[in-house]
Parts: sequence; structure tokens; C-alpha cells
Amino acid sequence: MRIAVVGTGYVGLVSGACFADFGHQVTCIDKDAAKITALQNGKIPIFEPDLDRLVQNNTKNGRLDFDTDLNAPVRDADAVFIAVGTPSRRGDGHADLSYVYAASREIAAAVDGFTVVITKSTVPVGTGDEVERIIREANPNADVAVASNPEFLREGAAIRDFKLPDRIVVGTDDERARKVISEIYRPLYLNQAPIMFTGRRTAELIKYAANAFLATKITFINEIADLAEKVGADVQEIARGIGLDNRIGSKFLHAGPGFGGSCFPKDTRALIKTAQDHEAPMRIVEAVLAVNENRKRAMARKVALAFGGNLRGKTIGVLGLTFKPNTDDMRESPSIPLITALQDMGAKIQAYDPEGMEQAKTELPEISYCDGPYSCAEGADALVIVTEWEQFRALDLERLKQTMACPVIIDLRNIYRPEEVTGHGFLYESVGRTRSNAP
Repeated sequence: MRIAVVGTGYVGLVSGACFADFGHQVTCIDKDAAKITALQNGKIPIFEPDLDRLVQNNTKNGRLDFDTDLNAPVRDADAVFIAVGTPSRRGDGHADLSYVYAASREIAAAVDGFTVVITKSTVPVGTGDEVERIIREANPNADVAVASNPEFLREGAAIRDFKLPDRIVVGTDDERARKVISEIYRPLYLNQAPIMFTGRRTAELIKYAANAFLATKITFINEIADLAEKVGADVQEIARGIGLDNRIGSKFLHAGPGFGGSCFPKDTRALIKTAQDHEAPMRIVEAVLAVNENRKRAMARKVALAFGGNLRGKTIGVLGLTFKPNTDDMRESPSIPLITALQDMGAKIQAYDPEGMEQAKTELPEISYCDGPYSCAEGADALVIVTEWEQFRALDLERLKQTMACPVIIDLRNIYRPEEVTGHGFLYESVGRTRSNAP
């Protein structure tokens, strides 16, 4: 099938490349001419494992191309995916749908023959209705069906998630649209990926409900971690103990510095605003967002405790800046408020991240950037692990101790065993586990 994808951000580029890898003819469209030129030359604007190979292979084989003009690709397409950004709207927390609506108007002017217009972007309930209204108002003769097909991709594992999904959610009541979308996803039938057809509004809300629930699990285990520290329990054993209950499950029960990224913060905010607009307030989700925001900056106090609450003049090495490993995404990363709070306490920051430092320089211009974990530790009074990159899981502790000014490790991701680190003479702090004694 011929597919046009409007937007070459994270969702659009991954989706377009995977559709092309299924054998479809795909054109990804973006107004950013520099980005399109880079993509045409095989340069990927984001870091996602294996995405560069996927894009290059399908471009080389003629199944994937890129354009700044949507007219011809949309005119020839059987399906058009809207995959533009929906960031939080400045000032009120609602999802900013201006890019979605602008894309809808341009699509309306270009469609020719029956076309399925599919919102892949995360959008509030009722957005599909407005997209349909915009298209029919702009082009009353357009033969279109508007559907919702939310994405459930994890950054760092997006290609696997796309090709081996837990489910594919499609919101449409149009039988022709069902047939087109079923054909698009037919290559996944061998993987027995269930396609769940629902109403359009239901599909839109499924996406928000899923993200809010996962954010709730993260925040819940973080609060349990705080209690575990106070009473002398181990949050990791607690998480395993409750996660073995198949009604709960083990995923998203990893205590840490709070959630960040491009989805959970903005989507929980948007869901809260939608619920308030419809007089159905979501108190649990409101609490989740509030607790998470406070937690990020509160992690700085955990660092300060290792020095009796005084960080003035201390040098702190920070390992990991992105909100999770295997991405270069700095959006709402816990490292940003953590580092800002450490600076407010008078600390000097030196940091290292395998992929995120270029993006981090925009958010954190006043810190020193290092070329590896050991240079980050050099002369540091404490080393703080913020992102659980695999490169940080087997550091040479003796080498760290020799290069640091003071043997203190604050592990906000619990990637080390306390006895292993303290056995090398470190003061070791983690999340939701008993504190070690100072050396």
C-alpha cells in the first residue's frame, strides 16, 4: 500500500521506517527542509537503536523516501498518518493540537480518491472529530475516513515494540477504513498481534489511560521506596514480591528519581485537563503528577545528605542525563531538576551521557561535559547515577575510588548491590534500601 506519514519526529520516523520494512511504499513528510535533506542522506536526527539501519535499507530499496511537500504523497496515498507533535500547551497544560489541525487542513487540500486519515499522534478525546470537521470544511468533496491509531512505543525499544506489539488499537466505525488499516498491519498477523477495533474516542482515551496507569505504577513504587528507607526494608524485594502477582506484574515497578520523557509528563497533564473540562476530575492522576514533579528535585537532598546537607564547593559527577537509556531524549528528564537543585545548593556539576550530551547542552549550559564515566568521576566528591545505561553497570570500583576526591556513590537506579560497593570502601546511597555507613 502507499502510505504518507506527516511528521518525522520520533513516532513518525519509526512508524514510517517500519511500515516500509513491511513492504509498503512510504513517504515521510516534514516542513523542516534541513531534516529532510539529512534523512535523504541517511542521517538520523534522533538516536534509536537500529533505526539508522532500517531507514538506510528501506531508502536504498526504494520503499522509503522523504519530502517537504505533502501534496503528491498524500494525493497518491491509500492512508495518511498524522504523526506531528502534541506538546503541552504553554500556560495551561492542555495538549497543543495546532500542528495536528494544520496538517489536517493541508491533507484536506491534497487528498484524491478514498483516503484513510489516521491520527498516530497522542491526542485528547474528540480530536478525531475535529480533524474530520476540518477536512470536510476545507474540502467538502473529500472522500476520507478519519481513524485513530495510537502508538505504544518505548523509546530505546521502539522498533521491537512496533514489530512485536502487545496490541494494535484502531478507532474507527468505517468498514472501508478497517479494511485499509487491516491490510497495512497484515504483516504482523504472523506474530499474532491482536488488532482491537473500537470507537474513535475510545481509542484516543486508551492511549492516555495506558500512559497514566504506567506513570501511576512508577510513582507508587517510588513512594513505597521512601517508606522502605524509613523502616529498613528493601524496595527491590518488595517490587519483586508484588510483581510476581500476575494481577500486578513486574514492569514499571523500578524505584528511581521519577518519570520523564516525551510522553508520561505531557500525557498525564493533558488527561487531567481533559477530565477537568468534562467535570470528571482524576484525583489519582493529579496526585501522580504532583508527587513525580516534587520527587525529581528532592533527589538532590539525597545527595546532600551524604555531606550533612552541605554541598557548597563540592564537585558532583552525574552519570546519565537522558530520561532513560538507549535514547538521546532529554525532554523532562529527571536529571534537569536534579542538577539545577544541586547547583542551587552550591555544587559544581560535571556530567557524562553516552548519547544525550548535545541535547543536554541546551537545557544545562552551565555544567561541564566529560568524555566518559571515569573522567566524569575524576576529582568528584560524589558520583550520582541518574540513567541506567548499560555502560554504567559494571564500572571498575577501584578505579573510581582512586580517581574520586571522596568515595561516595549515589545510585538513583539501584543498579549495584550495596555490599559490593561498600566492600570497596564507598559510602553508597540507593533508592528504597538501607543506607550504608559513611567511610
